[in-house]
Amino acid sequence: MKTVLQSNSGLEQFFGTRDENIRLLESGLGVQTRLTHDGLEIEGADAAVHRAEQIVSDFLSLSGAGLRIPPADVNSYLRVLTADPSTTFRGLYESGRARNFGKKTVVPKTVNQRSYLDLIEHHDLVFGIGPAGTGKTYLAVAMAVSALLNKQISRIILTRPAVEAGERLGFLPGTLQEKIDPYLRPLYDALFDLLETEKVERALERNTIEVAPLAFMRGRTLNDSFIILDEAQNSTPEQMKMMLTRIGFNSKLVVTGDLTQIDLPAGRRCGLLDAVEILRGVDGIGLTYFDERDVVRNALVQRIVKAYERHGELTGAGRQLSLTLQEPPPQAPPNPV
Repeated sequence: MKTVLQSNSGLEQFFGTRDENIRLLESGLGVQTRLTHDGLEIEGADAAVHRAEQIVSDFLSLSGAGLRIPPADVNSYLRVLTADPSTTFRGLYESGRARNFGKKTVVPKTVNQRSYLDLIEHHDLVFGIGPAGTGKTYLAVAMAVSALLNKQISRIILTRPAVEAGERLGFLPGTLQEKIDPYLRPLYDALFDLLETEKVERALERNTIEVAPLAFMRGRTLNDSFIILDEAQNSTPEQMKMMLTRIGFNSKLVVTGDLTQIDLPAGRRCGLLDAVEILRGVDGIGLTYFDERDVVRNALVQRIVKAYERHGELTGAGRQLSLTLQEPPPQAPPNPV
C-alpha cells in the first residue's frame, strides 16, 4: 500500500535532527517514506502505512494548532508509538501536558516507562526494577514533584539504604547530614533537575522535601506523602518490611532497585527480591520490570547492560536479570553479592 500525506509545512520539524525521527518511524513500523513536493509518501503493509499516517497526521495537527514539540520529544513519543499500537501521538502529548513536572516536561521514552508512570498514578505501592539508566528513580521523583506541585500530597520523602558500593569510605567528617549526603546525592540531582534551586532548598529547609537514609524511617507513619525508596536492592528483608508498613493515609510509595547491583554483605538476603516474591498477586500493587531496551542514557550504556546480561547467563549468575512481567521472579542465590 502507498499513500501520500498532503502537507506543505511542519514535516521538517517531524523529521528531527539528521532525519533520525523519520528513520525511527520507518524501522519501527517497517515502512518506507519519501518526501515529495507536496507532502510525505508512505509505502508498506496496509496496517503499517495506516499507523504511520495516523502518527504523522496527529503531529501535523498539533503543529498546525501552534504547538511546538521539540524533536527530542517527538523521538521519545515515536519509541512508544511504534511499539504500542494502542497509543496515539495526541494522547501521549496531552497526558504529558496534564502533569506539572516543574521546570521540565517529562516524556516517557519507552513503553515500560509509560506503563511505570501510569502505575504510579493509579497505585499506592509500585515497584520499578531494572538496570541503570532506565529512568526508574528519575521518573519516580518527577511524579513526586508533580503530586506536590498539584497539591495532591503535602511532602516528598526520598530514602535509600546507606550501603557502601564496594569501596570503604571510612569515618566521614562533618555533621550527620554531611555524612549521609553522598549516599543520597542521586536523589538531590533529580530534584535540582526538575525544580529551581531556590525552590528545592526552601522545601528542604521546611521539610516539605525530606531526604534521609532508610534507617531513619523506623517508627514513623507517613501520611499525605509521596515516598520513594531508591536502591532498594541494598535493603534487608527486615528493612523492606519496615518501609512498606510506613505507608499512611493519602500516601504513595515507589520502590526502585537493580537486582544486578546488590551491595549487601555476603550472606544477607535482598529485601527487594524478598518483597517481590511475597507480595506477588496482592491487589493494589504495581510492578514494572525494565530491561536494556529501556536504557535512555548514552547508547553505549545499553550495550554494556546487554553484555553483562549475556555474561550473567553464561556464568549462571544472570537469573535475576531475566525477570519479566510474565514470569515469577527467581529465587535469590544463597549468598547474594
